Amino acid sequence: MADGGGEEEIGGEEEGIGGEGEGGQVMDLKEAQTKVDAWISQFEEGYWPPMHNLARLMEEVGELARELNHLYGSKPKRPEEPEQELAMELADVLFVLLVIANEQKIDLDDALTRVLEKYRARDSFRWPRKEEG
Repeated sequence: MADGGGEEEIGGEEEGIGGEGEGGQVMDLKEAQTKVDAWISQFEEGYWPPMHNLARLMEEVGELARELNHLYGSKPKRPEEPEQELAMELADVLFVLLVIANEQKIDLDDALTRVLEKYRARDSFRWPRKEEG
């Protein structure tokens, strides 16, 4: 794998992972994991080792933090800095999380279902609920 994702264009004639799911519908996590695997599997290097992927995740989270700081923090962007799209920074983080999950053989659909249940059980009464109406 070249670097686990990021700035390269993913798609075209190669095994792509871009765009919407089959039939124009938004993809679920399982489909996203399959597309990421197809993308990475076309390269001889394959998946990077876990610590390399963790370093890549921290790099992408840093880019997300920088963009959020430019948008909402006290650090304005320098005039010569290129515009970044917050959605793409989030997608870069998601891509690397999908890479890590695939490399570790983790089904993120199942993991997310379990963590949402954990939060529901633990935090349902932690904060006041919105009034219906």
